[in-house]
Amino acid sequence: MKNINLHNVAERFLFTQPDPVEISGIYCTYCVDSPVPAVKSCLMCEASLCEKHLRVHSKSSEHVLSDPSTSLKKRKCSVHKKILEYYCTEDSACICVSCSLVGEHQGHRVEILDEASEKKKGKLKNIFQKLSTKREETKKRVQNLEERWRKAQEKASGEAERVTALFTDIRRRLDNLEKRVLSEISRQEKEESLLRSTLIQKLEIKKDELSGRMRHIEEICNMTDPLTVLQEPDTGDLCDPEEGEGDKDINRCLHDVGDLDVSVISDKLHTLCDIITDIRRGIYVEGPGDILLDVNTAANNIFISGKKKLFLYSGYSKKKKKKNFFGLLCANLMKSVCSQDYHP
Repeated sequence: MKNINLHNVAERFLFTQPDPVEISGIYCTYCVDSPVPAVKSCLMCEASLCEKHLRVHSKSSEHVLSDPSTSLKKRKCSVHKKILEYYCTEDSACICVSCSLVGEHQGHRVEILDEASEKKKGKLKNIFQKLSTKREETKKRVQNLEERWRKAQEKASGEAERVTALFTDIRRRLDNLEKRVLSEISRQEKEESLLRSTLIQKLEIKKDELSGRMRHIEEICNMTDPLTVLQEPDTGDLCDPEEGEGDKDINRCLHDVGDLDVSVISDKLHTLCDIITDIRRGIYVEGPGDILLDVNTAANNIFISGKKKLFLYSGYSKKKKKKNFFGLLCANLMKSVCSQDYHP
């Protein structure tokens, strides 16, 4: 048979046993000798209780126990000094029973604090879920931007390397071309110098020969005895100078001596054209540019598609009023294309 008295004592004992809590830094109000951590706070007494004082505390329903708190006055009505037990939905305020019966909230729709708290928690959970979704979307956007930024950095780095390699190759080819042209100029200069030196040497010999013949003739002309003049041998040295083999060789050398052969240098410099062509090939724009055609500035015989990215010449001009079968066919075809949402 159930012992009712023992059951009530046990139930009362279990009710008064506090749950194990962590030390909150709030101490018992009645332990004045030494601070003892509080385990509960009484809203009615506005006091915090340790385990010892909780056992002897009033168990009346008016004495509502809560977790240890330092803001006990905020849990009481400032007008009626009673515990806040209800929530006025019209004024969005926590009220006591007197406020709902005779106070300024009389006749208002009220809810128990636990119910109102759960409803508010439900709304906050919905808001939290929406905020969480938005945060995930924002996080994905940040990741997307970071990925695009990383790709842009990689692309910029690749372009920088490509441009560096391009200019390195240009400088190398220009240096090689400069060396070849300077080498050609030096070669021609050496050949011209050698040919000029040889020619000068031959001309000096020729000049000495002519000077000797002139001196001999001058001596004969200075003679006063006619017999002696006439008895001088009539050799080739005293004849009129004619162009011999030596003179022809000298003339050929004179003909060959001249300025630098700029045509050969120009041919080598034409390599610059190839270098410039390669440079133009190396400098490119990836993908077609996104352009839109202007209908207002287009000619009368130009038809533009609906997306303004394609045009067609019709062969028909309104101003000149010239028509042909092919132009009209193109015009009708283009009109049908332009009337559609066409993607070129």
